[in-house]
Amino acid sequence: MHGHGSVREVSLDSVIVRPEIEADIPAVHEINCLAFESDDEATLVDRLREAEESSLSLVAEIDGVCVGHIFYSAVSVAGADSVLGLAPMAVTPALQKRGIGTLLVNHSLARLRAENWDGVVVLGHPDYYPRFGFRPAAEYDLKCSFDVPDGVFMALELKKNGLEDARGLVEYHPLFNSF
Repeated sequence: MHGHGSVREVSLDSVIVRPEIEADIPAVHEINCLAFESDDEATLVDRLREAEESSLSLVAEIDGVCVGHIFYSAVSVAGADSVLGLAPMAVTPALQKRGIGTLLVNHSLARLRAENWDGVVVLGHPDYYPRFGFRPAAEYDLKCSFDVPDGVFMALELKKNGLEDARGLVEYHPLFNSF
């Protein structure tokens, strides 16, 4: 986004992915409100952050402006003690489908691998998340605590055999149930 260029001229080289800081919170709230049909996701992120349950919150910024956000929170599942749930991930609507979401997912997964997490689960589009290595969670004998269609609940091992002993119901933070 140089000078008077349109928003469509985004170069991924100009996107910085970094940990969220307190000053980002209003922008993150706005991105989540704009990207989803209601403000539920934005409110959920705010409440999880206040509950100090967040494990990772990253933003994507261009020229100092936040344009994307990805959030992971701890989930509980039998047989694994370090599994996270990816939810939500949002990009400003005018900048969607330009690779910013992919950048956020790749950057955050690399960070989680470096921090030695076992795995990640996601409720997401079955055409989107497999490109990052996510597979149907049922292949790991994992079930979602929410009633969702087959194929949208997926899991990813972050280290070899990271989900090998994980079994059964994946429970999200109780705040997820308030929406």
